[in-house]
Amino acid sequence: MVAYLFAGQGSQYIGMGKDLCDSFPQAKSVFDRADQVLGFKLSKLMFEGAQEELIKTANCQPAVLTMSIAALEAFKASVKVPKYQAAGYVAGLSLGEYSALVAAEVLKFEDAVYLVRRRGEFMEEEACDNPGKMLSIIGLDLAKVKEICVQSNTEIANINCPAQVVISGKEKEIMQAKRLAEASQAKMAVLLEVSGAFHSSLMRGATLKLAKELDKIEFSPPRLPFISNVTAKPVASLADIKDNLIRQVASSVLWEDSMKFILSKGVTNFIEFGPGSVLKGLMRRIDSNAQVINIEKKEDLEVVGSI
Repeated sequence: MVAYLFAGQGSQYIGMGKDLCDSFPQAKSVFDRADQVLGFKLSKLMFEGAQEELIKTANCQPAVLTMSIAALEAFKASVKVPKYQAAGYVAGLSLGEYSALVAAEVLKFEDAVYLVRRRGEFMEEEACDNPGKMLSIIGLDLAKVKEICVQSNTEIANINCPAQVVISGKEKEIMQAKRLAEASQAKMAVLLEVSGAFHSSLMRGATLKLAKELDKIEFSPPRLPFISNVTAKPVASLADIKDNLIRQVASSVLWEDSMKFILSKGVTNFIEFGPGSVLKGLMRRIDSNAQVINIEKKEDLEVVGSI
C-alpha cells in the first residue's frame, strides 16, 4: 500500500513544472485550466517569474497546487507500477490538503485552484490587519516548545516531526520566543520568510471569509481515505471536511501525528507530489524506514517507471 503526499507553501521556485508541461499533455492541461480559472497566466509566473510575485501568498498557493496536480496527472499517465498506482491514503501539508482533496476526488481541480487563490488573498489581508511572524524551532521537545509558547504568548502552528515545531505570533512575542528557545539550547530557532502568523488565532478573520467561499463549492465523498491536518485522522463526512478546512487556517497542523497514523496502518511507501522534497525530509525524522519517492520532474517519472 502507498500513500500520496502533497507539498505545502514555501516549496515554490521559478521554473517548477515546466518540464512536466512540455513533456506531458496531461500536465499541460492542468496548467492551462489553472490559467483559465484565475484569468491570468499563472503558468508564465511559475515558469519565468518574477520571484517576488511568485512568493506572494495569493500566487504561490495556486501555483504549488497546480504544480502538484500536474505532477500527479503526469504520474498517472506514465507510471504503470502496480504498487504505486492505487493510493491507500492521501494527505497534504497545510495548503497541500487541497491537492490531496483533488486526488481523492472530493474537489474538482478548478474549484480547488479558485479556493486556494481566495484563501491566499484572505491570509494576506489578515497578515496586513494583524501582522505577525513564524518561528521554526529545532532540537527541543514539544513540551518545552509549549512552555515557551505560554511564556511568550505565542501559538503552535505546525508540529512537523520530532523536535521540529513551528510557532506563530506577533513579532514582539515571536522574538521573545526566539530568545527563550535559544536560551533552552535549541539547535536552531529560525524566522520563516512568510508574510504572516499562519495557523494561529491571528488568522481568525480569514477563516470567516473562507467559510463563505467553501459554501459556494460542490464537494463529493472522498474516493480515498483523506487525513486531515486538524485531526490527524481520516475524515469522510463532507461537513467535517469543510469544517476542518476552515479551522485549519487558524489551527495547528498535526503533520507528525498524521504520518504516524498512516504508518500505523502498515503503509511504508509514500509518494510526494509537488515542488521540493520537504515532506520526504520530515518523514526521515518520523520513520527512517519509510520509503518516500518525489515526483517533481520528468526524470523522477522515468526513474519510478523503470522500477
